[in-house]
Order: sequence, then C-alpha cells, then structure tokens
Amino acid sequence: MTDLPTPDTDQPHDLIGIGIGPFNLSLAALAHGIPANPRPLTATFYEQRPAFHWHPGLLIDGASLQVPFLADLVTLADPASPWTFLNYLRSRDRLFPFYFAERFHIQRAEYDAYCRWVTDQLPGLHFSHQVDAVRWNNQRGLFEIDFTQLDNEGEAEALGRAHTRHIALGIGTEPYIPEPLKPLIEAENVPVIHSADYLHHRQELLDAPHITVIGSGQSGAEIFLDLLRARPTGHENLHWLARTQAFAPMEYSKLGLEHFTPDYSRYFHALPESVRDELVPHQWQLHKGIDADTIAAIHDELYRRTLHGGWPDTTLTPGVSVRTAGRIASTRIELHLEHTQQNTRTRLTTDAVILATGYRERSLDRILTGLDPYLRRDASERPRIDDRFRLVLDPTVTGNVYVQNAERHTHGVGAPDLGLAAWRSATILNDLTGTNPYPLPERTAFTTFGLTPHNPRVPTQGPDLIPLAQNN
Repeated sequence: MTDLPTPDTDQPHDLIGIGIGPFNLSLAALAHGIPANPRPLTATFYEQRPAFHWHPGLLIDGASLQVPFLADLVTLADPASPWTFLNYLRSRDRLFPFYFAERFHIQRAEYDAYCRWVTDQLPGLHFSHQVDAVRWNNQRGLFEIDFTQLDNEGEAEALGRAHTRHIALGIGTEPYIPEPLKPLIEAENVPVIHSADYLHHRQELLDAPHITVIGSGQSGAEIFLDLLRARPTGHENLHWLARTQAFAPMEYSKLGLEHFTPDYSRYFHALPESVRDELVPHQWQLHKGIDADTIAAIHDELYRRTLHGGWPDTTLTPGVSVRTAGRIASTRIELHLEHTQQNTRTRLTTDAVILATGYRERSLDRILTGLDPYLRRDASERPRIDDRFRLVLDPTVTGNVYVQNAERHTHGVGAPDLGLAAWRSATILNDLTGTNPYPLPERTAFTTFGLTPHNPRVPTQGPDLIPLAQNN
C-alpha cells in the first residue's frame, strides 16, 4: 500500500462530499461552476463504490419513480443547468420520443441512467475512495479527511489525506432487516434476501416452489407483481405478508404532497423535538404506501387469472407480524406469524423469503467519531441539525458539516424525497458561499402549516392570523 500525494495540504477544498448518491450528486452538479469570491468554488466528492448505481437490485422492468421527472438533480433549483434530465434526453437525441410519450413519471432505470450520465461528465467525483476518518484541525481551521483508494477488487491500494473548509455527508441508507429474520439472512442454502438485492437473485427465487414477500411498501408491491406475472396461472404459490393493517395506497393528493415542500420542512423543523418524534410514525402513508397504479396492476393481474374459473394460488394478508423464523431441514423456512387484530398465531412454511422491509439511515457516528467532542445531540442522542442542514457543532469549529438524507428527525418525511434534493442542495450552497447563487422561493405550498407562519416574509392573502393571548 502506498501513500497518495496530498497537494490538498496547501490548497484546501471549499467542500468535500462524502458519498455520491443522488443527493450529493445533486450538490456536486449545482456546485459546479458557481463562484466563491474571489475564485470558483472548489468541491470534491468521494465514494467507496467503484461507480454510481441507484438501487440496481430494484430496477425492475417498468417500475417508475414516484416523483415527476422535474425532481431531477437540479431543475427545481436551476432549470437552466446543463445537468437537467431534459438536457440528458437532448444529449441522447430522445427529446421528441419523450415528448410524445407524455410521461410525467419516468422509469427507475432511466433515472439511474440519467444520474450515471451526470457522473460520467461532472468533474470532481472520485469513486473507489473510502473515507476512513474526519477530524477538525483547530490550528488550521480546516477539516482533515483521511481516505483509502481501493483497487478493482475493493482492496486498499493507497492512502491519502485532504483538507476542506466544509463537508457534506451523503452516505445514504442501508437495508433494514427485522430482528426475527436476521438469522435467516446469514444461513447458507436458504434464499432469504432483502428487496435491495432482488434482481440479483430473481431467477433463483423464481425456481423456488413457494415464495413469501414480507413488506407492504412500494418495493414489496413491485416485487410481488413481478413474481406474479412470471409464475404460471394456478401455480403461483405466492404469499404476501404485511404488518400494516392494509395494503394501503400512498397519499398522493395534491394537498397531501405539500408535505414534501420546503414550507413543510421549515414548519416541521420549528416544532418541538417531542412533537416531531410523535409525528413521523403517523405519516407512514406519505412515503411508505403503494402507488395506486401498482395496486391496480396487481388486482388486474389477479383478476385476469380468474377468467377461466378458479382463483390464483396467492395469499395476501395484512396485519401480520413475524414473531420468529427458522429453517426446516436445510432449504425450507418456517415463519411464526401473529395476526394483531385476531390475536391469533400460525406457522407458514416457505422456500424463499424476500424482505421488502425498507431502509434505515446509516448512522453518522462511525464517520463522525473524530468530531464527537464537538457534536451537539438531542434528548435521544441524535445529532442536532439546524434549519440549513448543518450539524450543530461547538462554536470553536468554524467549518460546517452539512447532512443529506440523515435529518428526518429534524426536517420530516421529505428528507429522503428526491423532489427536495435540488432545493436542499441549493440551500446548502447559498449558506456555504454566503451569497445567493440560487435564489429560492419564499412560498411553496398553498397549505399554511401552523397558526403562526414560520417565515414572516411570506406574503399572505386576506387578514393575518393573530395568536390568541395565553393565560398565565
């Protein structure tokens, strides 16, 4: 292993991004070319993976994004950017086909291809670079970033160090495995996979005599539909289980979608911590429900299989939790189930399990170990994050650490939503530069969240609401 030369020691960056998913890629695209007086902003981004891929195991044929194509990396902050989805289509000579397709929601595979197009052209992106440590250097007033450059096999090839005035953390999420099912994931010869790896194991799963899908969100629905379409009529042998009380549609009304606006993010951030923590679990249908078109497609496929008599060999049961799970012999699985409303229990034997159980934010603690003495935490020991997406640090730290998609506890359900990516990136860059390269709208929703508007500069129509006097 060799040490990389570190010219950064004398020429620190303005910004180093850790992780290159859609959110930090949005930040990199908007950071490209903007001034940071008296010179251009210098920004570098590190990613330990060898290349950009967005949920490759879930790019099921025909699966669409749940946000419009305008929720690309940059458009909602800078529609004139060279990195828009429409410019991607133009570069591929596909503008007219897209125009006549009349699609507001594009396929996931196309979004992935668009992001990879941006990464292929955007400078300052370094893949196969694993960030190992982050520290604050008081003497220099800079962050130190230690990283390892990886070879094609993912092995350490060289070490390096960079310095930066600011950091943007975009390390993403990781698959969530419920505790009762963790032993199965590690068992050999048992096809139990998380939905994140579905396409990598699709044929192996289809070869299984009986398949069980666990999870009531969009991924679970898309996987169930894909398996259903691939199995012969009358011999589907599919189970679909969910803890939720119904296979419920996602909240997609126009006013409901206003929970994914900057207005709601600002409102949520201003609420007391205890109120925020109580709100988030009750808003699951805003982001964990199923697209109505997917529900309709599942029902249409099931109905089609009844046209010549009989019912498909499928079982769809909501309101069920898995208590424990284990193997039978070497290749079969037994799930111990409990129905919450009936207060009944049973066992299900199956040959393969797909866990569409979602994702959790990756803990920031490992990457921030070196900053822990400076970090301010809330009552639940989570990092405090201010309204400009900055970690709240000790005042002696003059640089900022911005976070992307790690702030649901402070900013609400919009944190992982692609539709807020460009706005959040623009907010970060406006704050980082101390200027206003991306003027942002003051009002974004027809809904007024709360009796006292969070931003008094927002123009109002009609009489102002006057808070009632409080009794002492």
